[in-house]
Amino acid sequence: MAVKKRKDYLSWDEYFMGVAKLSAMRSKDPSTQVGACIVGADNRILSIGYNGTPNGFDDDNFPWSREGKPLDTKYFYVCHAEMNAILNFRGNRKDMEGAKIYVDLFPCNECAKLIIQSGIKEVIYLSDKYADTDSVKASKQLFEVCGVKYRVLKELNNKEISINLNTSC
Repeated sequence: MAVKKRKDYLSWDEYFMGVAKLSAMRSKDPSTQVGACIVGADNRILSIGYNGTPNGFDDDNFPWSREGKPLDTKYFYVCHAEMNAILNFRGNRKDMEGAKIYVDLFPCNECAKLIIQSGIKEVIYLSDKYADTDSVKASKQLFEVCGVKYRVLKELNNKEISINLNTSC
């Protein structure tokens, strides 16, 4: 009798969003952890990133606060996951053209500009909790005018994927 393949394997969308979510776990931000995974047209991972401090800025001395005087909060300093994923890419810029980016949270307008300029043509996201902000409204306008598709990954809602890091399989 022939053995049949597993039926409960991850779809490409689940796999790449899982990589983005796993990357988010590297973030030291106490309130918002975001990960990003950039994927080429051939379904190969080009780069990953998460939100965090710029290189050389000690995250123990970083102002992680969300409230207070602007210079005492994280907002002027933190590098977003999308930015880090784009900057972490070490390949040929041609490989980025037509790529997709998987990200937990819908990109802000600054990241939208980076996504567009890098050649990424599709954004797949889980949450759009800041949809009513001017930043996200501007992102959507930028994407629409510049031909970048975006879609929410609905089939993952409430799906839990666990990873066992034991040494025996």
